[in-house]
Amino acid sequence: QVYLVESGGGSVQAGGSLRISCSVSGIGDRSFFLAWFRQSPGTQREAVGGLYTHGPTYYTDSVKGRFTISRDSEKNTLYLQMADLKPEDTATYYCAAKGPGAGGFWHDWTTYRYWGQGTQVTVSS
Repeated sequence: QVYLVESGGGSVQAGGSLRISCSVSGIGDRSFFLAWFRQSPGTQREAVGGLYTHGPTYYTDSVKGRFTISRDSEKNTLYLQMADLKPEDTATYYCAAKGPGAGGFWHDWTTYRYWGQGTQVTVSS
């Protein structure tokens, strides 16, 4: 079974930086796609970015150049480093995973089987 646990959310002023983490267990050496999504009240869940455990990294246009996704395989942790944060980045951020053969676009949240509980990020102006 795959388990995902996010941590590191909080409040920050606009222009600031924050790093959130996702502890990943249960994927072993299999090639999974690990992603970050976010959702604010009244809006649809939005893809932020993601990476294959053995491949490239993708970002949605609104965060390119500001956010960086990385993975520490020894610590089994996925990171989302956020810089130049804006009030519109305020949301609950979720870590998600889908295994080999899951199919679908990386940014389509409906194709992900495994989800963390979410961590809140609040950016004040």
